[in-house]
Order: sequence, then structure tokens, then C-alpha cells
Amino acid sequence: MRLLLVEDDPVLGAQLHKQLGKAGYAADWVQDGIEAEAQGCIEPYDLVVLDLGLPGKPGLDVLRTWRKQGLKLPVIVLTARGTWQEKVEGFNAGADDYVPKPFQTEELLARIGAVLKRAVGTAPESLKAKGLLLDETLQTVQVNDEEPQQLTATEFRLLRYFMLHPGQPLSKTRLTEHVYEYDADKDSNVMEVYVNRLRKKIGAQWIQTRKGQGYVFGEPAP
Repeated sequence: MRLLLVEDDPVLGAQLHKQLGKAGYAADWVQDGIEAEAQGCIEPYDLVVLDLGLPGKPGLDVLRTWRKQGLKLPVIVLTARGTWQEKVEGFNAGADDYVPKPFQTEELLARIGAVLKRAVGTAPESLKAKGLLLDETLQTVQVNDEEPQQLTATEFRLLRYFMLHPGQPLSKTRLTEHVYEYDADKDSNVMEVYVNRLRKKIGAQWIQTRKGQGYVFGEPAP
């Protein structure tokens, strides 16, 4: 899953960017409201973590612009101020969740996971399918009663994206956009390599190739 982190504090921003990467997210970090607004309109993010006190343009104005333009991407608001009036203003502007500073990174990660799963209609627990369990903390996958298998960072992001969008045809281009960060060397042809790696770990039947459309993840037929 690909996230946009908007935080102007260089220390906090660097820490959060690092922790998001460790948690298996491809995260782009910007520190200015104007840049954040443009990035949100251009890039296909799955979620935004948005600070309110930004240079260039306030976070709430950025959020309002996105909503006016019809962007429905989930947004978690961060703020050093935590008054109920500000929370109401944030939710009215279109925020999906609200995290006042200071906060524990673990709380933010939990809220990110919950909001992402709500957005696609998945229960906020470990990702499960028939005989398949993705542990989002350890970044491992378990097939039936076998030993859990460790996933690489890219394999983990790819499998999580598949499991959050079951039954949907996903092109290599779309998968690439949601698995890699903005400045990464993106080659959609490499995605086939990672899909084949996942098939070897979980079973080829889980990821079907659909000619002209890409891949479809789903529970294998009994």
C-alpha cells in the first residue's frame, strides 16, 4: 500500500517515514501544503497522513480542495491541537480519522490499518483468506498449518494489496503504483517476478493471470 505523509517537522517526519517503511508501506514524505495538494491530485495514494499546521497551505485547506475535486482517498489528520472544535472541523472537511500530537507510532499504525480496511470493507484484524493468514506485524504469511514464511518488503506490500482487493483485476501498472514509493525505480515488468515469488510461497492457485487485465487474487475453488 502506498501512503502520502505530510509533516513539516523534519524530526517527526523523518521518524514517521522510517516507521511507515518498516511497517511495510511505500511512503512518500512532503513538508509543504502546496506540494501535498499537488501530490494528492497526481499520485494514486491509498491513504494520506496529513498534518494541519503546514507552510504554504494549511492542512485543512488541502483536504477541502481534495474533497471538492472528488478525491475520496482516506485521510488521517495529525495536529498539535486537540480541541473538540478542531476535530469537528476536520471531520466536516472530510477527514476519516484524527490523531492528536503527541502520539505513539504504534497507535498511528493501528489507525492506518483500520482506516485502510474500512475503506475496502475488510474487518480490522489480520488479513485472512481460506487457509491463508497474513501477519501484518511480523510481515509473514502462513498457509494452512504450515510454518509462517517471511516475506520481503515488496512481497509483503504486494500480497497485502492483493488481499485488500480480492476478486478485482489488478494491472501490473496499478500494482506498481501502489507498491513502490514515488522516487523508486518503477518497472512494471518486475511485478511479474514478485507475483511468481508469491505464487511459490502461497500456491499458484491464489493469483490468477487474466489476459489483458493483469492479475486477480481470490480463494481457490474447493
